[in-house]
Amino acid sequence: MARQIGAGDLYYKVDCQKLISGVDELGHPVPGAGGWATQFSVRAAYRHLRGGEDVMAGRLQGRHTQVITVRASSQTRQITPEWRLVDARDGTVFNVRDVTQETDRMWISLLCERGVAA
Repeated sequence: MARQIGAGDLYYKVDCQKLISGVDELGHPVPGAGGWATQFSVRAAYRHLRGGEDVMAGRLQGRHTQVITVRASSQTRQITPEWRLVDARDGTVFNVRDVTQETDRMWISLLCERGVAA
């Protein structure tokens, strides 16, 4: 059985960002033109994925897939695959590919990729 995650595992701090709308020179709204904006910051645990064909093929292409787990809250439940996470310590950008709310409703697992375009 897999080891349960605890509060002590939340070693990292990540900034949760989403694209905001901007306006063009005529004043029309343009989705995503405003750039990335930090909505909130949370503590997180990283789990690196090691096996599987997709993971190994991604590594050959310079992608690194991992699961980032955050505590479930009203803020973190807003995260969708259109968001990204930025490690507050070193600025590493992780694109969110999938969001899974765990069955215990205490944690949210985010399947993320590093080294790819959004």
